[in-house]
Amino acid sequence: MENQEYTTLLCEIEEGVAMVVINRPEVMNALNGQVFSELGRIFAELEADDRVKAVILTGSGNKAFAAGADISQMQTMTIIEGRKLALTVKAAQDKIASLNKPVIAAVNGFALGGGCEVAMCCDFRIADKKARFGQPEINLGIIPGGGGTQRLTHLVGLARAKDLVLTGRIIDAREALEIGLVNKVAEADSLLDEAKKLAASLAEKSGFALNMAKAALNQSVSLDLNGGLDYEIECFAACFSTSDQKEGMAAFAEKRKPRFTGR
Repeated sequence: MENQEYTTLLCEIEEGVAMVVINRPEVMNALNGQVFSELGRIFAELEADDRVKAVILTGSGNKAFAAGADISQMQTMTIIEGRKLALTVKAAQDKIASLNKPVIAAVNGFALGGGCEVAMCCDFRIADKKARFGQPEINLGIIPGGGGTQRLTHLVGLARAKDLVLTGRIIDAREALEIGLVNKVAEADSLLDEAKKLAASLAEKSGFALNMAKAALNQSVSLDLNGGLDYEIECFAACFSTSDQKEGMAAFAEKRKPRFTGR
């Protein structure tokens, strides 16, 4: 894909890993309607690109992953405009959350409001030590509108989600790790290396199996237990239609490393 197609994002693909960068450093990568529209488009392209086995999402510069929504755009919105923006946000976030490949958020600095919500759409979150997280919308007279009351609850539990959403307080990377909001904390200068290392390890696995596992895990938060178990069975069975399943089991029997092709 050509970067000139996008004005708020950068993207490069190397050795099966796509690096997507929110590129508005002059406003700490604040998120507006254009950013979300472009995120939706680029993740649709990445889903269809067979070269891509894993995706890293990060922010430009060293101050912010995304410091939040672009308040200058929202300040004069009507109820109709606010709803339209929220639907644009949801469409983009659904693309990230349901991507048929694993997505890693490399959180470099502030991830507040919409930035925290975008990070929560990813399958993994690795934060540098100076990262800060929060849903401070309550201090602006609004509430989170991009999943902050929903995905946060699924990740950290209702009590902790209420703490963050109702107080609007901002937490550091250490506390985010303690409550389960992030998977790992890294030094700032090794953040991308850690994300690339994880992405490379994921890229070696069966792409089809990763897709099925991610789909089943995502369904676990929207289906009851019996429905989720039924969905898991179908995903499990589908794996037996692939050459990757034959290769994986043959490699295990032959005591060698499997060579998956994603088919």
